[in-house]
Amino acid sequence: MYPPSAFREPNAELNLEFIEACGLALLITHDSNGLQANPVPMLLSRNGSRATLQGHLAKANPQWHALAAGAPALVVFNGPDAYVSPGYYPSKAQNPAVVPTWNYVSVQARGTPEVFHDRDRLLALVTALTQRHEAPRACPWAVSDAPAAYLEGMLKAIVGFSIPIDHLEGKRKLSQNRTPVDQQGVIAALAANSRPADQELARAMAFPLPKPKEQL
Repeated sequence: MYPPSAFREPNAELNLEFIEACGLALLITHDSNGLQANPVPMLLSRNGSRATLQGHLAKANPQWHALAAGAPALVVFNGPDAYVSPGYYPSKAQNPAVVPTWNYVSVQARGTPEVFHDRDRLLALVTALTQRHEAPRACPWAVSDAPAAYLEGMLKAIVGFSIPIDHLEGKRKLSQNRTPVDQQGVIAALAANSRPADQELARAMAFPLPKPKEQL
């Protein structure tokens, strides 16, 4: 990921919190069959300073063979994004030398995967994933609610994987390279848009931003 200094997020803890909030990631691998990419729900676990991503793929999905081969994997977590019009900048009235851009938040993790087929380990993984996403519901569904025979069949149809994070990189492109006046113009314009992602990005931008740097 191209990380201009104005947009780079060096805080590993913030990047890990972002991963936990996202849940769904794009898993990217490369092997003799070429590039493969699949959206996969991920679970982040921590052991001291070591962070690991876990998930599962269908056995029918050939990407798990790339993971089993031990080639490095890239996992991309994307947050809200929004088109930024030059018309959002109040400074445009004095200086029309501006162009459109796109604001977004993204975190990328890299590591060497391990694949597992162990039934109990798979059950623990799908149980943890389910509990995480069902917890906010008034009546959470539990893996144990499924018929035992059905659940056993589903477990036989998936492959689990674990990716210890060797490299973590975050990018928050939130108009940090614009003046405070232009930043506020972008926030106001995005907040007024009907698109939910625009409004979410406006909220992300509402936190204090660094002083403007050279246009990038």
